[in-house]
Amino acid sequence: MLRPPGDNPRTPRHLISAADLTRDDAVLILDTAEEMARVADRPIKKLPTLRGRTVVNLFFEDSTRTRISFEAAAKRLSADVINFSAKGSSVSKGESLKDTALTLEAMGADAVVIRHGASGAPYRLATSGWIDSAVVNAGDGTHEHPTQALLDAFTMRRRLVGPDAGIGRDLEGRRITIVGDILHSRVARSNVHLLHTLGAHVTLVAPPTLVPVGVERWPCDVSYRLDDVLPKSDAVMMLRVQRERMNAAYFPTEREYSRRYGLDGERMAKMPEHAVVMHPGPMVRGMEITAEVADSDRCTAVEQVANGVSTRMAVLYLLLGGSETALPSASARTEENK
Repeated sequence: MLRPPGDNPRTPRHLISAADLTRDDAVLILDTAEEMARVADRPIKKLPTLRGRTVVNLFFEDSTRTRISFEAAAKRLSADVINFSAKGSSVSKGESLKDTALTLEAMGADAVVIRHGASGAPYRLATSGWIDSAVVNAGDGTHEHPTQALLDAFTMRRRLVGPDAGIGRDLEGRRITIVGDILHSRVARSNVHLLHTLGAHVTLVAPPTLVPVGVERWPCDVSYRLDDVLPKSDAVMMLRVQRERMNAAYFPTEREYSRRYGLDGERMAKMPEHAVVMHPGPMVRGMEITAEVADSDRCTAVEQVANGVSTRMAVLYLLLGGSETALPSASARTEENK
């Protein structure tokens, strides 16, 4: 959530990549999300912080969880929300991203949450000069999905450290394993960057055909044997095989993939007792994860959805309405735990 170097302080901040976040940036967002999570426990789950502001959800790809999560987050902060879907809009008639952006600018959008099939589209929108709004990347191609990584880190910190004990703390020394279709996963890329920034040790596990070229430059390890990594993992994140992005056969059969890289009860038993199972959704039960694991107390999939609203509230709050000094309770706890 940094401004480009040399920019005027009044220039809107953006969240385009998890790699742009410093350790302090990330911890501030997680601490703010902890404060926002407490709002959900109130009888009236709203804050007046962004009253009068307009947030546009600009989605060029289908989405359920992410779009609804951002909509709920904005509304809980009292912002006005406009949902824009490419299907049935002028985009389907050939309108360019630039013309769509200019239309949103004319409508007075304060923040644009964009999901796009092309990697780099949010960056283009943020740096083009077409709009003065803050831009939040809600997933671009196979590149990144920073708010998903933030909500995943928030969930890990709550489970592994504790809600109150975690304030001001990162994930130093934790060992996180990410399993599955790394090649097509923007979630994996964002998580590797963010978790490394937060001090965690990340291991990717996948068939060789689903490991990206150049992965040796990522701040993580790579393994092809899931059973070797499970006993020393604090959290295991299972990824869906993204068939819609595949144009070739990346593994022999679903059964073979599940046998080698799926997580079942027997494999879950090899994990440390405190370790958790994560999944960004949607889950394909019976392939990367069995029903037994998905429905167990150790699986955080439903928690991740709830935590996504709190985390995205924190992002919108810090971009549009807040600062480090605007949350004294969170800032004070950060100082206490340093």
